[in-house]
This record gives sequence, structure tokens and C-alpha cells, in this order.
Amino acid sequence: MTDTANVMAIDHFGFAVSSLDDAVRFWTEALGFTLERQSEMGGDFLRQVTGVDDAGVKTAIVKAPGGCVVELLQYAKGLENGIVPSSSGAIGAAHLALTVTDIHAALARVEAAGWTAKGSPQPIPGGPRQGTLVAYVSGPDHITIEFMQPPAR
Repeated sequence: MTDTANVMAIDHFGFAVSSLDDAVRFWTEALGFTLERQSEMGGDFLRQVTGVDDAGVKTAIVKAPGGCVVELLQYAKGLENGIVPSSSGAIGAAHLALTVTDIHAALARVEAAGWTAKGSPQPIPGGPRQGTLVAYVSGPDHITIEFMQPPAR
């Protein structure tokens, strides 16, 4: 196959949430992202793009200190559209990995904001990332964030 998909870069990540306010609070207070903007959209345009009937949505754009953009979307029909399973191992479950300088401080900040770690930090035992500390945390709506602290060099 000689054709390419013409992908240039990742533009942003998006997560559907049940409460935009709770999600914004998690991403800004617990993870230190910056709220860039909020808006609302809907109508035939959004239905044609997403395939979701009656796709009214409130959105917020949050940005990581390193520039990664996350779009949070609260659909009008919310829970009627279904929910993501709480298990990180469920088929279709996804996570976003964030590089941190201090995994214990990152976990403390998440817990202080009212959310919990799914496990405890563990070093990767082998391979190219050997010694990197990793831990999963669960945010609103079972959105999983992985913290990764590279080893000191």
C-alpha cells in the first residue's frame, strides 16, 4: 500500500463527560491544566460530524503545561448515550499518559482534589522505560490518567 492517511500530527484528545463543571475542576485543579475556553454547539452540523442524534453539547478546552490540548464534551443526552466501564482493562477503555516530575506529588494533588489513584506507583521492571514510575488515577466518569515519572539520569 503506497497511500498514506495524510496524518500530520495529533490535534487534541476528547473525552465525553457527565458534568463539564466537575471535569474542568479535575483537569485544572487536580492536573494543573489551564482552562482555555468554553462553548456550546449542536444542530445538524454536530449530528453530521458525530453521528449522535440530538447532539447538543457544552465543551471546554483545557491545555497541559506542555501544550497538549484536551476537549471535554458534555452531551445534552449524557448518560442516555452510555458510560465507559470503570475497569482500565475493558475493551475500548482508553487512557492519557502524562509525564510528571514527581509522581507522589501528582498523586497527592489528585487526592486533595477529591479523586483517587487506582494503584500505587511502580517502576517499570525492564525494557526501554525501565525504572520509570507509573500509576493510574481515575477522574470523573472513569477517565483514566496515567502518571509517568522518568528515572533520574
